[in-house]
Amino acid sequence: MHLSTHNWMRAEPVETTLKRGKQWGLQSIEISGEPDQYDTRDVRALLSELDMFCWGSVTLTLGDRNLAAKDEGQRAATVDYMKRVATMVHELEGSEMTIVPATVGKVTPDGTPEEEWRWVVDGLKEVYELTESYGIKMALEPLNRFETYFLNRADQAVALAKEVGSNCGVCLDAFHMNIEEVDFMDAIRTAGDLLADFHVADNNRMPPGMGQLDWVEIVKTLGEVGYDGAMTLEFVTPVDRTPVTKWPNQVETNPVDISEEQLKFIEDHGSSLLSEEFYTEMVKRSCEHIVPLIR
Repeated sequence: MHLSTHNWMRAEPVETTLKRGKQWGLQSIEISGEPDQYDTRDVRALLSELDMFCWGSVTLTLGDRNLAAKDEGQRAATVDYMKRVATMVHELEGSEMTIVPATVGKVTPDGTPEEEWRWVVDGLKEVYELTESYGIKMALEPLNRFETYFLNRADQAVALAKEVGSNCGVCLDAFHMNIEEVDFMDAIRTAGDLLADFHVADNNRMPPGMGQLDWVEIVKTLGEVGYDGAMTLEFVTPVDRTPVTKWPNQVETNPVDISEEQLKFIEDHGSSLLSEEFYTEMVKRSCEHIVPLIR
């Protein structure tokens, strides 16, 4: 296993994310699923310069992106978006693509359970055909019930992956698991050899070690099921605006440009635009806690 990171949690150039990560022991990036934001040639050159690599990408299934939508055109546009993410991963020489099938934040269905399952399976099969041609492993990620009604647990993700294709995998996220799974370690075992990605945040979505999860046992269980991929940082720190805050420097006072959709996505996850000083401290704490466990 190795330690990786997402980069959607703070608005900053990808170069900033990578150079900070390299300093504290990160080996790769699971780059945000926004292909129009990146020149893959430039990112590849930067990764080579830093002796890092692209682990893969994760879809940012926001706005109208939704494989479970009733509208056929909306589903088709979502498939097209996911194919563009897959092509970005391929151009960055990545090995996996994590997919959230339905719109993050949408908690009411568009159709019957049977209809939506079929719509999602059909859409994922289209994307799967492309990822297989690229040699990229597709991983389906459950989220907690407050972010989606469609896919919440490991057993659901396993069932969906098996319908999509024999090489389709699943992604598990410690924060979501802590809310939805009856037995955290058993959920990892349920995913078993289908586990293709693992996202890292503590029970309070702070960096690992700043909450209550047992990371020694988590890493041990991942090893027991034979997982040898990335543990990808995805902490989403809440902003404490009260007088008792431990982090008076949390909020960015001079933010870089960020789209309204991305800002809403961050804010909907309970965070805000974070200062570089604070964010760097969170990365540092994450690496200091996890890296010794996976060496």
